[in-house]
Amino acid sequence: MKIIVQKFGGTSVSNHENRKLVVNKVLSSIKNGYSPIVVVSAMGRKGQPYATDTLLSLISDDLKEKNPLVTDSLMSCGEIISTAVICDELAELQINSVPLTGGQTGIITDENYTNASVLKVETDNIFNILKQGKVPVVAGFQGISSSGFVTTLGRGGSDVTAALLGAAVNAEKIEIFTDVDGIMTADPRIVRDASLIEEISYNEVFQFADQGAKVIHPRAVEIAMRANIPLVIKNTMSECNGTIICSNSTEDSSSVITGITHMKNRDQIKISYEDNKDNSYYFEILDSLANNMISIDLINVFPKEKIFTIDHKDFKKFQSLMIKMKIKYTFLLNCSKIAVIGSRMRGIPGVMAKILRTLVRANIEVLQTADSHTTIWCLVEDKDAEKAINALHKEFKLGQ
Repeated sequence: MKIIVQKFGGTSVSNHENRKLVVNKVLSSIKNGYSPIVVVSAMGRKGQPYATDTLLSLISDDLKEKNPLVTDSLMSCGEIISTAVICDELAELQINSVPLTGGQTGIITDENYTNASVLKVETDNIFNILKQGKVPVVAGFQGISSSGFVTTLGRGGSDVTAALLGAAVNAEKIEIFTDVDGIMTADPRIVRDASLIEEISYNEVFQFADQGAKVIHPRAVEIAMRANIPLVIKNTMSECNGTIICSNSTEDSSSVITGITHMKNRDQIKISYEDNKDNSYYFEILDSLANNMISIDLINVFPKEKIFTIDHKDFKKFQSLMIKMKIKYTFLLNCSKIAVIGSRMRGIPGVMAKILRTLVRANIEVLQTADSHTTIWCLVEDKDAEKAINALHKEFKLGQ
């Protein structure tokens, strides 16, 4: 049996016209000899009647906080509705299908409601359906706890569902259908000549997802990478081949850079030893931040200074903690972290120098840098972010 997992996002299932395109993609996979497993998100986005955020507006914020079990029960409804509607559309093409909740699919989780971790995937039910020649239509984003309660896997969890099922049934590939043609060299809303990346490695796309690009959930990439199953990002509304994500990308090696992404709303923090040398808490700062669930990145620790960034949503919490610890610090708000990504930069000298030269030439101040084997990060002020991305995209010749 040649199995393919096809996941369709909220815009893909939001109206009758788009759902027709969905069922045609499923029919095409059947004609090509595949046994498809279809995973669906809730229909549409906030404001549309069955979208997740619309459903959440039906209950109070107080109840959401105090009883996440209720929240999960409500949030799971959107995907369940989508399974029934897609089954109806498939029936019009004489395709037999079976709607499944996450629990009926065999996705067993812990009881960390609203952000559950998957303990195992039991495949007997889904294999039985496939052997009958029927198409399982699975509610994404959800599972069931060992005690029988509905759980959800965190926002973007339908991608995770698709990857989990693909790994569990050893699918030949996992197709993630969305409303874009695939992964681009940069955000096309920022860079007009951004081009489609036809093939990319798991590690590179994980960096894209982790650094702000919202094409696919990072956990889905991790799961597919461990199982070594290709992921394909495609557009429901077009026939574009999309972007293939696999273990070794064969994308044109003439450029060491694959693409550029960024994260806004970063705040840069500087804490000097000289300003805090009589405060024993100075040496406990990083531990205290971790204990208070304040995530930091772009971390530079020097003998006389610590420099790092935090998400702006954590800034007030950070301020309160520093007051409690009597730590003196300086800060710069409204920064953006630019990520220049490319697995081929490994071992190539001069890439950082070229990036810095390009930004200096564009009169952009670089506030901080960091690098790994596949990514170079530069911190700039928010007002310079789009200018920086365009300058780097042009310098590395990533355009169409």
